[in-house]
Amino acid sequence: MRQYIYKTIIAVVALIIVFEFTIGKTINKFNQKAEIIFTKEGRKGMVSSVKNEMQKAIDKENYLAEDERILINKFILKIKNELKSVE
Repeated sequence: MRQYIYKTIIAVVALIIVFEFTIGKTINKFNQKAEIIFTKEGRKGMVSSVKNEMQKAIDKENYLAEDERILINKFILKIKNELKSVE
């Protein structure tokens, strides 16, 4: 009976350790990211980050590469043609 209790305790401790080092870390990372989104300071930080990125894009002479420009232009033309067919 004593050996059964020792084995059970060892198995439970090993299971807890494995959980903390695998799934527990992932859950903690998710909670930290969720906390950033749901706090007032986190949202302000995200807004300022987006503003900084927008300013960087404005300051660049060419934000898009040539192939990206062509692709977006073709996509917009296709949408325009589809919208004209509705009229």
